[in-house]
Amino acid sequence: MDGSCRVVDARYLAPDIPARTAAPFAVADARVIPVNDLVRVADAPSEYVIVGSGKTATDACVWLLGNGVDPDAICWIRPRDPWMLNRSVVQPDPGVFLGMVADTLTAAADAASPADLFLRLEGAGIMLRIDESITPTMAKTPTIAQWEIDLLRRIENVVRLGHVRRVEKGRIALTDGDIRVAPDAVVVHCAASGLKYPPVVPVWSREAITLQPVRSGFPCFGAAIIGYVEATRVDDAEKNRVCPASCLPDTPTSFARMQVLGYRAAQAFTAQPDIKEWANRTTLNPGRIPPERAGDPDVAAALERYRDHAVAGFDRLAEFAALT
Repeated sequence: MDGSCRVVDARYLAPDIPARTAAPFAVADARVIPVNDLVRVADAPSEYVIVGSGKTATDACVWLLGNGVDPDAICWIRPRDPWMLNRSVVQPDPGVFLGMVADTLTAAADAASPADLFLRLEGAGIMLRIDESITPTMAKTPTIAQWEIDLLRRIENVVRLGHVRRVEKGRIALTDGDIRVAPDAVVVHCAASGLKYPPVVPVWSREAITLQPVRSGFPCFGAAIIGYVEATRVDDAEKNRVCPASCLPDTPTSFARMQVLGYRAAQAFTAQPDIKEWANRTTLNPGRIPPERAGDPDVAAALERYRDHAVAGFDRLAEFAALT
């Protein structure tokens, strides 16, 4: 490889998916399928066992319920309960999206802990949880709609005994105990690691451009802004300065870390007039304000709330994430 060419590495955060990843437990004389194969189940088993806590598992449950499966025929093995973003506040409208950001910072400024932050975000209509009697510990924060939450709450057979260790006909062994299942149960593997958490590294190194999020979440926007910076700058140190990498969330604490790193990245690239102008033109940027919306009262109100709470909110998030 000469000095004029390097690899764009999109593998650093590459997800595992059930269709291409073996189930993370032993299987003996039992019917275990990846979630993708649900559409190929031709018979009608008396029980479906969903294994996984994340968005893939919720999608599997919503699909089954939407296709007429009785909620009582679904057993959901959910080692951790998840916090999820309310899709209605994550919309490509600056009044809506910036309002959500402002409300998040307002909640952060007043929160006493990461757990308290999420309860406040729930109160503000930003975060949703399936079971309101359980405080979630998982905060990968995928988006979900309220109607999907309402469907998922119909499933009452939820198992919280840790991770699955072994599946046998009629029996499943978990970290904290065993359960009985129907002999003809179909066990649905939704337990692949969709998000990865390696260390945050500089995007630009001598041999590679390592794709990572830049602003909080929104990997497509991160990849696009990395491409713009690569096309308009020469020096790698300058590129890494104006476009530092962020991380993905897994817990309430790492959610706070993502928010702070993403904010610092946004501060860095919007300080560059050309990057700021480019970012405000691309529709991949959820926070862009199109010229025709610049005087919109909803946008103005969201920006005012943001300015009022940004310093205190990000200071508290940095405290939760143990960032200086």
